[in-house]
Amino acid sequence: MTNRRTYRTDSYFNEMYDDVLEYIAENIELADYTEDGELDREALEEKLNDDCFVADSVTGNASGSYYCNAYRAAEKVHSEIDLLIEAIECFGDDAEDYKKALKSPEYADVTIRCYYLSEVVARVLDDIEEAYNEAEADVELSELLKTVKGA
Repeated sequence: MTNRRTYRTDSYFNEMYDDVLEYIAENIELADYTEDGELDREALEEKLNDDCFVADSVTGNASGSYYCNAYRAAEKVHSEIDLLIEAIECFGDDAEDYKKALKSPEYADVTIRCYYLSEVVARVLDDIEEAYNEAEADVELSELLKTVKGA
């Protein structure tokens, strides 16, 4: 299995990867997304993107803050300012978004997390799918997640 830490070098991706794994462990029943021994990746990916987009534990989008701490958000965003610009440009390249991001580090942090979400979910599911295909039949989700986390 490919080491997930080599996918991206920025801390957002790695932190969100772990958050999505934790979200899955706490909220997903793998049996609901398997049929005839096959993982229904499309349905699971859609569910995770929809649910995690508003999950404070993954993006902070529901409350408007992942950390609930402007100072921590500012520290995080400061180290990834190019990523913030990329995210804002992707979501519409609006001057008002730039102004808001400059005034609110929590808004900037959530913007980056929402921008990255689909990429992170896809990577997590790549790893889960690979572990699932290599595993014994009727493997428990918790065992798959341990395999993926240990990668």
